[in-house]
Amino acid sequence: MPDPSPTPPAAPRGADLLVQALQAAGVRVVFALSGNHIMSVFDALLGSGIRLIHTRHEAAAVHMADAWARLSGEPGVALVTGGPGHANAVSALYTALMAEAPVLLLSGHAPLGQLGQGAFQEMRQADMAAPVCKAAWTCAATTDLAGDLRRALHIAASGRPGPVHLSLPADVLEGRVNPPDVDAAASDPSRPTALAPPLSPPLREPMPLPDADARRLLHWLRTAQRPLILTGPGGLTRPGRAMAAALQAASGVPVVGMESPRGVADPSLGAWAEALAQADAVLLLGKRLDFTLRFGQAPALGATTRWAQVDPEAAELERTRRALGARLEHGLLADLPSALDALTAQALAREPGAADRAPPAGETDASGAAATTAPAATQAGWLDAVQEARAWRPPAWAQAQSAQPGRLHPVQMLQPLQALLDSHPDAVLVADGGEIGQWAQACLQAPQRLINGVAGSIGSALPFALAARCLLPREVPVVAVMGDGTFGFHLAEIDTGVRHALPVLVVVGNDARWNAEYQIQLKDYGAARLIGCELAPTRYDLATAGLGGHGELVEQAGELPAALSRALASALASARPACLNVMIEGLPAPQLRRGAI
Repeated sequence: MPDPSPTPPAAPRGADLLVQALQAAGVRVVFALSGNHIMSVFDALLGSGIRLIHTRHEAAAVHMADAWARLSGEPGVALVTGGPGHANAVSALYTALMAEAPVLLLSGHAPLGQLGQGAFQEMRQADMAAPVCKAAWTCAATTDLAGDLRRALHIAASGRPGPVHLSLPADVLEGRVNPPDVDAAASDPSRPTALAPPLSPPLREPMPLPDADARRLLHWLRTAQRPLILTGPGGLTRPGRAMAAALQAASGVPVVGMESPRGVADPSLGAWAEALAQADAVLLLGKRLDFTLRFGQAPALGATTRWAQVDPEAAELERTRRALGARLEHGLLADLPSALDALTAQALAREPGAADRAPPAGETDASGAAATTAPAATQAGWLDAVQEARAWRPPAWAQAQSAQPGRLHPVQMLQPLQALLDSHPDAVLVADGGEIGQWAQACLQAPQRLINGVAGSIGSALPFALAARCLLPREVPVVAVMGDGTFGFHLAEIDTGVRHALPVLVVVGNDARWNAEYQIQLKDYGAARLIGCELAPTRYDLATAGLGGHGELVEQAGELPAALSRALASALASARPACLNVMIEGLPAPQLRRGAI
């Protein structure tokens, strides 16, 4: 009797198709927190080659995806369950949105077949995420999963990068479908599904800046005596900084990246606000005209300063035009990398002496008259002046000491960390928190930097650092400086670092209060009306040790070098996080001013 025919393999689940699409997109890691609706995806990830980093809070998973995206240039993927798990994750999307990080949040969702019937954790998830995303929708069918995933990743990375949300109903993930049906449904990654909103503007490939427009902008900059080029967060990634430096070297025009919520008072830019106020022409490259630039108004900028803008979003150009009127002399659509490349190429292509000749035919100033160019020596002196202003720090910092016994001045805490950040060409500095985050940005430099960004939110530092370690080899220093308030948001992620063998150095500046708010109250309402800003001088070193890491308490400046050495040695030997809990004096963030340049 012949053997019975083998049972044909079951058609793949939607979760299998989703994971296959992630593999095809080159996704290497998924940051996740488990939950009922997404267990099929966890099962499908087994054997996929995609690393699963499971966290202690859904917002931490999104923050880790955000950091991964900023450091790697690849979309960062977070996976959480539906309902309250999704709600926990949404808050972190705003940080990614303002940092222009390509992040994809995949959230489980109540089954489509039960909607409107009081399904478990039923929630209008896409509506909740939409205000802090470029796009948000719910997958409508198992056959749509692969196409929806490709579409979401494309949107996240195109134009001005940013987060995208895709909700995944449990019955869509668990449904089975034949591959030919999937191929037919997914043949067009830009095809809207039944539950996907139409996109405006339509999906498009990178938007290049035409050569003629690049030449016109360069000539426009040469008509000024004190021109500046400002980039947004996209110009402060590692590739972005390299492209910005190349443009500055080729054009001779200072290029300054802005990503701090302190804006013109960003302490990492030294005394550059003095230069900004003197600029007579400003080119915005992927930089929004917003509160960080005081909306382009005096006294932060000159009342007669001329403006030009290159941006991937027409709405941003229109907003700038409403703010500046006729002072916006050029407004062009292009994405930041394309604009940086085009401007650099045209600057390098300039013939010797071109800066001292009349403009090319058709290139005029805003009045329609041929514009004259500034002497090269004038602009060279301006570039030097801007660089000196950015590098300036108060000389008194070299002898900084705390006035409080058992406390360190923030500079005393931070200065010993610079040698560690200088020890490797890929070292990462994470700086987060209200006042201490600003001190860290003023005092420390690193080849790669992650901060809370224009969003001004806090709490992301530890997840950021752990994601950096997921990406980088163990010998690369990853240093996260944060305040005690910040550390409290995601302290439990020390456990994530222990479980996943992620050695990072956490340096907590502990002033036992919400210091940014304390300083506001003190300034605006007086010492007699301080309320709701106090914290306990918690032993975060012991909390870290209790979660399986290494902890050190530092109360004297002389204790710091040895404690730092022990913490580093322990982190490397154990492959676990280490924490320096440094008791500091709660000083206001530095305001760097040195007088006119």
